[in-house]
Amino acid sequence: MELPELLGELCRQGGSDLHLVSGSVPRLRVDGHLRPMESPPLTNQDMFQLTASLLTDAQHQQVMKTGAWDGAYSVPAIGRFRVHVYTQQGSLAMAIRTVSGKIPTFEELGLPPIIGELMKKPQGLILVTGPTGSGKSTTLASMLDHINEARPAHIISLEDPIEILHSHKKSLVSQMEVGSDVREFQSALKGILRQDPDVVFLGELRDLETIQAALTMAETGHLTVATLHTNSAIHTLTRLISVFPSHQQQEIRIQLSMVLEGILAQRLLPRSEGRGRVLALEILITSPAIRNLIREDKIHQMYSMMQTGQAQYGMQTMNQALADLAGQGVISSELAMGLTTLPDELSKLLERM
Repeated sequence: MELPELLGELCRQGGSDLHLVSGSVPRLRVDGHLRPMESPPLTNQDMFQLTASLLTDAQHQQVMKTGAWDGAYSVPAIGRFRVHVYTQQGSLAMAIRTVSGKIPTFEELGLPPIIGELMKKPQGLILVTGPTGSGKSTTLASMLDHINEARPAHIISLEDPIEILHSHKKSLVSQMEVGSDVREFQSALKGILRQDPDVVFLGELRDLETIQAALTMAETGHLTVATLHTNSAIHTLTRLISVFPSHQQQEIRIQLSMVLEGILAQRLLPRSEGRGRVLALEILITSPAIRNLIREDKIHQMYSMMQTGQAQYGMQTMNQALADLAGQGVISSELAMGLTTLPDELSKLLERM
């Protein structure tokens, strides 16, 4: 089977991911569940031919040298896909994710009005966090499009790879792809500020250098949006600070307390009716009290402020989000209870629904 045929089947089933590994049948992830296709197991030769239809000679050499390659792939009349080629047990393998051609609005994603207010900020740092497959890239694309439609600005997006193509609307959008437009992520960060941006989308903050660059951009008058692989707002703050040496951490706390505007920690959950997924969102907004807690190294006290900050600031804990979705019947109570790290609290919230 050719790669376009496999991707066509992925789209027909409404799947999010396609996994191709030698020795296994192709597998599709649909509504979060991995399903085998009715197909013979793939051989090493099959994998070589499938990747050969996708990679240039230079890209194939990169996989052989480094063990991985990331890129985007478009199939006419089918769609656009994010591709990760890697090696396992000496054989080529692929993990391919669908990229929606249509950028969803905040309303379609289920993002509350406070997110629109964050997008109006002239400067500061906004973080979107969550595990792999939680929809972070889609949320970032929706945020970029929201600004693009709302106001004149120069938006720079540094991506690895470019997934969703944005047109120029009210804003000028410059999309830079690591590996083709810029050689390396770190070197690109140094040049972005020379390009007169108003808004910068950075993708994932992977190390101390990229975190420091994001803080500097936010501090120097740019709205900066980035992602992390963390599961909660409080874990995100702890992670950001702990990356730095102990003698720098108080300085970073002060910097974060000044530039951080909000953290969105998200999960994609299967709907109770069995088709499709829904966004569960924890929201931390940096109110004056939250800024003080960051500066004073009292991050552990933030949770209670998030619990009570919904009406005034639009904050909510993940438990509040889960209880709301379960109360509406969008997800099952059993699923919510299986996901929470604070079951006693969630149980009480569900009893009030």
